[in-house]
Amino acid sequence: KVILTVAFYFRWYSVDAICTLNTLQTNASALEQVRRERCNPQVQLQAMRGFLERAGITVEELDHLNIIHVTGTKGKGSTCAFTEQILRSYGFCTGFYSSPHLVQVRERIRINGQPIGKELFTKYFWQVYGRLYETKDAHGGTMPAYFRFLTILAFHVFLQEKVDLAVIEVGIGGAYDCTNIIRRPWVCGISSLGIDHTQILGDTTEKIAWQKGGIFKSGVPAFTVKQPEEAMAVLKDRAKEISCPLWVCPELEDYKADCGPLHLGLAGKHQRSNASLALQLSHTWLQKRYQSFPSTHFDNTSILQATPFKPTPIMVKGLAETEWHGRNQTLKHGAVTYFLDGAHTMRSMQACLQWFTETAAQHERNASGPVTRVLLFNATGERDSAAMLKLLVPCHFDFAVFCPNITEAITSCNADQQNFNVSVENMLTRCLDNERSWRLHHSLGDNQGTQLLIEGGLPLISEKKADTLVFPCILSALQWITQGRDAVLAAKGVLAVKPNIAAKAALLRSAAEIHVLITGSLHLVGGALKHLDPESSK
Repeated sequence: KVILTVAFYFRWYSVDAICTLNTLQTNASALEQVRRERCNPQVQLQAMRGFLERAGITVEELDHLNIIHVTGTKGKGSTCAFTEQILRSYGFCTGFYSSPHLVQVRERIRINGQPIGKELFTKYFWQVYGRLYETKDAHGGTMPAYFRFLTILAFHVFLQEKVDLAVIEVGIGGAYDCTNIIRRPWVCGISSLGIDHTQILGDTTEKIAWQKGGIFKSGVPAFTVKQPEEAMAVLKDRAKEISCPLWVCPELEDYKADCGPLHLGLAGKHQRSNASLALQLSHTWLQKRYQSFPSTHFDNTSILQATPFKPTPIMVKGLAETEWHGRNQTLKHGAVTYFLDGAHTMRSMQACLQWFTETAAQHERNASGPVTRVLLFNATGERDSAAMLKLLVPCHFDFAVFCPNITEAITSCNADQQNFNVSVENMLTRCLDNERSWRLHHSLGDNQGTQLLIEGGLPLISEKKADTLVFPCILSALQWITQGRDAVLAAKGVLAVKPNIAAKAALLRSAAEIHVLITGSLHLVGGALKHLDPESSK
């Protein structure tokens, strides 16, 4: 009885930590204030330094984390995953901080490749939160916002757990990002650049490149994948300004391993540049660790071409064993195959499209009969969802399904995936806009008539066409798409819909297989994985 009581108390204490963390989410007015303040990065970094000190951490202590700092628009998380796996394969104790999380917030802070346990998260959360809360009155009542708090928490965890190194993924941008409080990383990396977060970073590739180059540090080696000409010119200027030696990574094919062509654990051709960047970052880190990094007399007028060295067997093994869920991920549940990718920019959607086209075609060749294709899509924020949807039209989906990033109608048990920055009304309106864009791309017109999709639910579906549907949550969308043919989802119950809506699913029930592409948002992919992969919620 005592054991059960303690277990219940701990579970409550852990959930309470997540709920308390969610109170730090930034509301719309505060976000606007952040955007205004970003013209003065020193204010941002000074505030971060103050929060760190209140939490009992000095900036000088971060120097001992032997940090690899990575930014980029597309592929920075995958690059970090490759890098962490390679160095972990060498036997080092690794810390890895990334964002966003897919299912549980603990995923953002990893030790040796695994999200920190609930006990560890709860213990360190209350240590850091308590110190900040106790000192807030002396500092104008201020508390760090959600991402800033998690960054501080990650640093605290890595210091307390005495990791050999920390791989730190930038949140947004670089120059003004709170991770840029780091003074002396061992090496920096920049993955593929493109247009995203334009309200914060700027609306041109040049402006975004300037922001990303803000993580460069004087004398600290930095590597970049090949970039568009205008972006590369800006990175070159930033490197010269900061006195940072900058190298461009070679093609992955240029690395000659004894085993022949390198095999990657992550699918998609676009991962090859990420893998090359990870090889350069890990190689440079190892050289510094063993004090074999050559002294560099950097020519500030040019960008150097990095050497394609011979990867060690450990590096080869690390690349092959890398996992990074929610990116080019395939899950097969009986007759239903899910293709999950959190692409949310035009460039990443193009890469997703190429991966899906090739991978789905392979699965269809092996299918025992007709295959029904379904798109499950959502996009958030300022992103051009209409343009992304246009890219997906040639895939010839039988159904296009839209839903907000709400995991299920009952949200009390989903504290990890709650978002207080956008109202439910706005989320549903965005879904209807996405559905309308899809129909316009198909020249289906814009029908004004709607009907109830779920018994007692919201009026969210067009009467006129059966190939587009809007659902109020991820679970209801998945249940309708799979029609009871996924045992994992079937265990969650049956979706009650009107008879005429159920009749429209005849194609799904008769198909030999159902192929579902889930894309447009990492939060959407994470919400889907919560239902499709129960282990991810434990």
